[in-house]
Amino acid sequence: MSTLRIWHIRLGWLIAVPLLFWTASGLFMVANPIEKVRGEDLRAQLAPLPPIVPVAPMLEGRAVEELRLIRAGDAPMWIIAYKDGGRRRASVNDGALLPPVSAVEAGEIATIMRAGGGTIAALRRSDADHPPLDLRRDRPAWQVAFDDGARFYIDADTGELLAVRTRLWRWFDLAWGLHIMDLEGREDINHPLLIGFAALALGGTLIGTVLMFRRRKRKPAPAAVS
Repeated sequence: MSTLRIWHIRLGWLIAVPLLFWTASGLFMVANPIEKVRGEDLRAQLAPLPPIVPVAPMLEGRAVEELRLIRAGDAPMWIIAYKDGGRRRASVNDGALLPPVSAVEAGEIATIMRAGGGTIAALRRSDADHPPLDLRRDRPAWQVAFDDGARFYIDADTGELLAVRTRLWRWFDLAWGLHIMDLEGREDINHPLLIGFAALALGGTLIGTVLMFRRRKRKPAPAAVS
């Protein structure tokens, strides 16, 4: 057996498991429409709000990076993003700063923002330093979990809808983590493990290609003369 063939077999055994993960996870991801994964069908198409004349919000003497007028649930409000990283909401009627979002309000907003409503199974608040894995945002948030497994994340400071996560999204996220071999953060595509196994897979493929052409060029043995 040639040296190339030996290396091809050894590399094949070494990369068999990651190749299985890459193929299975890739197949799962491409087989599911991304709109369904993102839960686009669960986002309500809200009717436009009537014309309003908003009152400028109070800014507390802090430097402002962005000021936006949005719809949170069924009401318009100001969203203030300060340069120091803080965020607040304010009334459009008198400009007064509003308190953080309560659990009851978060549930109401999520129900309004969800197409067809739904039954809330649980509410849980997380802070910006320890966000849930499926949120992917360093923001304080209310996780509004519905009984069908969908989760609506509502910003605990502003009432904005940060994300919609379905059961399918979480399976998709797991498949993505397997695909890039990062089950902890599921975002790092530049780590040594992935690069190393990709390099080994490329090496095994190249060796297999060389062996294939060598076999095709090999002349058949002459027939024995009786």
